[in-house]
Amino acid sequence: MTPIYKDPQRPINERVTDLLARMTPEEKFAQMHAYWLVLSEDGQHRERSDMSDEFAGVSEQASLAERLTLGVGQITRPLGTHIVDAKTGVRAANRLQKMLMEETRLGIPALFHEECLVGLLCKDATLFPSSLNYGSTWDPELVKRAAQQIGEEARSTGCKQGLAPVLDVSRDVRWGRTEETFGEDPWLVGVMACAYVDGLQGEKRDVLATLKHYVGHSFSEGARNHAPVHLGFRELNDTFLLPFEMAVKLANAGSVMPAYHDIDNQPGHSDAFLLTTLLRERWGFDGIVVADYGGVSLLHQHHGVSADATHSAALAFNAGLDVELPKDDCARHLAQALERGLITMAKVDEIVSRVLTEKFRLGLFEHPYTDEKGIALQSPATRQVARDVATRSITLLENSGILPLSGKPRVALIGPTADDPLALLSGYSFPVHLIISDMVDNTSQVTTPLAALRTYLGEENIRYAKGCHIIKERLAGAPVFPGDSSGKPIQSSPVSPDTSLINDAVKVAQESEVVIACVGDLAGLFQSGTVGEGSDTDSLNLPGVQQQLLEALVATGKPVIVVMTGGRPYSLQGLESKVAAFMLAWAPGQEGGWAIADVLTGRAEPQGRLVVSVPKSAGAMPFYYNHKLKSGGTPFAFHFGARYPFGYGQSWTTFEYGAPTLLASEVDICGNVVLRVTVKNQGERRGSDVVQVYVHDKLASMVRPLQELKAFQRIELDPGAEAVLTFTVPVDMLNFTGFDGQRLVEPGEFEFQVGRSSADIQGAVTVRVTGEARVLPEKWNMMSRCDVK
Repeated sequence: MTPIYKDPQRPINERVTDLLARMTPEEKFAQMHAYWLVLSEDGQHRERSDMSDEFAGVSEQASLAERLTLGVGQITRPLGTHIVDAKTGVRAANRLQKMLMEETRLGIPALFHEECLVGLLCKDATLFPSSLNYGSTWDPELVKRAAQQIGEEARSTGCKQGLAPVLDVSRDVRWGRTEETFGEDPWLVGVMACAYVDGLQGEKRDVLATLKHYVGHSFSEGARNHAPVHLGFRELNDTFLLPFEMAVKLANAGSVMPAYHDIDNQPGHSDAFLLTTLLRERWGFDGIVVADYGGVSLLHQHHGVSADATHSAALAFNAGLDVELPKDDCARHLAQALERGLITMAKVDEIVSRVLTEKFRLGLFEHPYTDEKGIALQSPATRQVARDVATRSITLLENSGILPLSGKPRVALIGPTADDPLALLSGYSFPVHLIISDMVDNTSQVTTPLAALRTYLGEENIRYAKGCHIIKERLAGAPVFPGDSSGKPIQSSPVSPDTSLINDAVKVAQESEVVIACVGDLAGLFQSGTVGEGSDTDSLNLPGVQQQLLEALVATGKPVIVVMTGGRPYSLQGLESKVAAFMLAWAPGQEGGWAIADVLTGRAEPQGRLVVSVPKSAGAMPFYYNHKLKSGGTPFAFHFGARYPFGYGQSWTTFEYGAPTLLASEVDICGNVVLRVTVKNQGERRGSDVVQVYVHDKLASMVRPLQELKAFQRIELDPGAEAVLTFTVPVDMLNFTGFDGQRLVEPGEFEFQVGRSSADIQGAVTVRVTGEARVLPEKWNMMSRCDVK
């Protein structure tokens, strides 16, 4: 007789109950963690060994083959761990899965996860632009399409869970992981997150999106990786929890990952209120909570809130964790935790039920293997979407009229990022991620600005000089492993101080008609680069001697166009007003060279708008547009503020905004604010603009920000054409967290501002919300909409 759990016709809850009843405690514990393996087609799998073992305090244990007989919850990054072509990697994964299905007592399949923030993190997958690029498009549908393509590549290789998207709200661009964020506005982050989750998971939720880093990771002390976060619940809820709430309630996200830091002395991996009370009980989250890599062991290794690995496992799993990643550093001690009375078998059964439920939902029991003939990477459609994101995220900050370039001028293309494929990629791109393991992957699929401009303008019209190095040699070996302050010697910065290449660059510039200077960052984890996870900064000056290079180029008198790539905005220290043009391309991915060249030559319009403010200096940090009145100090600090504000970006044309009007100046507290504005293209070229709607609460029982984005709409118009935009904003969206920790909407006056950016407001109207103050239900209206005629 077929066991109930093997019968796909039976309800999932019955299958889970039946299987759980058959499992030994050891088999249950095995479902609560992963193994990080280097898989082999011949079945000779081995455990990955690196600095993270020391980081997590790993000890010797029984052989891998012996432990695998008990099964396992997940396999960590089977294709993303080392350089292996997808077909070989899939064969190896299938070999392991076959062993689990046929050679273990109960035949429970493993779930394979991979990183997929900027594309599937494996050899030959499409290298997408960064999250800052996604956000800068202000186009949720495009972000959804990008995530759909990433999801298709993931499915084709057997990945069932992607560790993305990142929902951290940028607060301080010195933080190395700024590149992973959608920007500094919590609602915009939520909108983009929902689009990404919808795209990655698809209608069937057959690939789980993983919301991270839950929560507040981006507001760390001094913008330092893993550093404590100092927040009360009201600000945490209004700013940092909002995107997670949106992605859970609106997009049905399948997984959540807690963060490494502590908030008000409570580590994220042992926070029962956040992981259970809020996430599951109030929001209705029904997926699985997975640890950030090594995060459970940090409870005793770094935070000091547990005595040992056994205690750490109990703290995390009791708080709401379901699966320890990337290995079993602490979960291997669950039997001891049970013996010591630190966890109950009832709690273990609850957790394992959730893990099994997800495996049944994903169809792993019926379809455990991946078709190696179905692997689909680098399809033309996927590459095109990656190029669309790269192109439509490029943000023009300055333009004296030199752009777009006309004809085929003699161009001096200068700078350390002009012909470096890695300079176009984020820290979670496969080739960059490998640096910390001293591995080098082929980057032939990446088109650099030099290659693209030579194609468009002709090799005879392009002269190239590197000008300087950012880092001469990309190597692993950070000064310390992330978060480790155990007194290891600190190595010197890898950033190059060498100025010897500048003179040759100046000579090339002097022989040209126009200079294109490519400067910026090199992403690299744990200080193997200048931005990325663990690569934080204390300055917003360009890394190395790039500023000296720019100053020398500007001094030639030739028009200088600055193209900045990377994971955070940098100051040009006054050169902003002296260069002929300045544009941000962020980390545009493998198609980035084409995108940059398309905009420079006018084949495409610079459609990007800033999703992080570009501060005047590091002294302004932390800075974000939606700050409070007193944030600037008293008296107002001269160094506070942004040179280029949130929402800003130039185009090839100009738009005229009519005065905004209201459908009704008084609105019930349960109703909608309806706002109308006419926008006209005044220029001579077809172009686009992002119309932005901000709100200021004039009087509230809690201190409120000066502005908050509540709606936006991109429009594209021919010369002389106009459009009427009608925005509908639910009054629910005017909420904030009140005294009792609940979302509250109060009656009163609200100023609705319509503009091109947060600082370029073209008109404002005041709405009076009437009625009694109301606490929002769990299902409240989180989205505005816009109709265009």
